[in-house]
Amino acid sequence: MASYFCPCPRGMEAALAEELGEIAQLPGSTLKVHNQVPGGVHCSGSLEDSYRVNLHSRIASRVLMRMAAGGYKNENDIYDLTLEQPWEEWFGTDHTIRVDITAVKSPLKSLEFTTLKIKDAICDRFRDMYNKRPSVNTREPDMRIVGFLDQHQYIVYLDTSGEALFKRGWRDETGDAPLRENLAAGLLRVSGWKPGVPLFDPMCGSGTILCEAAQMVQGIPPGARRRFAFEKFHDFDPQPWMDMKTAIKPNPLPAEPTIFGSDISGDMVAMTRHNLRSAGILFDVPLKQIEAQQVQAPTSTPGIMLTNPPYGERIGVRGDSSLGEDELATTFYSAFGTTLKQRFAGWTAFLFTADLGLPKLLRLKEARKTPFFNGALECRLFRFDMVAGFNRREEAKPKAPQ
Repeated sequence: MASYFCPCPRGMEAALAEELGEIAQLPGSTLKVHNQVPGGVHCSGSLEDSYRVNLHSRIASRVLMRMAAGGYKNENDIYDLTLEQPWEEWFGTDHTIRVDITAVKSPLKSLEFTTLKIKDAICDRFRDMYNKRPSVNTREPDMRIVGFLDQHQYIVYLDTSGEALFKRGWRDETGDAPLRENLAAGLLRVSGWKPGVPLFDPMCGSGTILCEAAQMVQGIPPGARRRFAFEKFHDFDPQPWMDMKTAIKPNPLPAEPTIFGSDISGDMVAMTRHNLRSAGILFDVPLKQIEAQQVQAPTSTPGIMLTNPPYGERIGVRGDSSLGEDELATTFYSAFGTTLKQRFAGWTAFLFTADLGLPKLLRLKEARKTPFFNGALECRLFRFDMVAGFNRREEAKPKAPQ
């Protein structure tokens, strides 16, 4: 049994642990989910379990296999522990490598120097054994080695994923500041959305939320269309991997649309349409070019609205360019808040934003706010319960004297 660490966007640890628990129920799995820590989840299982997580996890950023862990006082301790590991059992001198390091409260002065020591240890082991060493390729390496340092301990991992898992293999077009796919998937899970429930993104941008949801509806695993680093490991047996992929059974296509999107930009609507096709979506996802303030509920059955609204300059496309950014935002969100109250009774609206003052701009009281990080950017997922009769009650309130 190997130990694994699955990093994820900060704030998504509980959602990832829940998802890994579901993957652990798949036929043949021996996966065990252990503790959550800030930025990821520890788990353990067979090598084939790492294939399974790479194939099925929508929220993990990578699947890292632990090679070794130990205490350290300086860079030489890190070098020695790295040198002892049997790297040659996993890859050879013909593979290219890249080393990355993450540190929390490490006393070491230079992470750059520490990264170099890890790389030197791996290369020195190969040189001692074969008189040859792997080359470094920081852009498209065959193998990624990841070091983690806290105050006292060094852990070194071999990455089984290769490219980050949010790179699903379908996206070749993005809008400004696209939401990462694994963050979008995590937001869908946290919102409580499930296939069959109406979903609407009124500011869909390049369609990340819609593509993730549509793949879930269709039963397409996120890793079905890409390659992984474990396929280049020595002794990789392709048969279990092929069996895993062959076992995927797509869901029946929905008879009626349940996923809907819109955006003010025709280019974004076209890009979303293109991305849905690239993601292998075979059913209709109705899309409209329309301002968010003017949207209507797309179904008579209330559902979930989930959107990553624009901020800063991105709001500029939505109004009078002679107005300042703050004034534009106030006008835009005030109008959007009115739309929610008037046209989305019974819906649950989730807005993911770095603007912590958003409820005030919408003139709505959030039912819940959950902190997340989009990269280094602190964000909130605000939940608004648009209760039926909301607007009528607002109108019935006595007006303040003029």
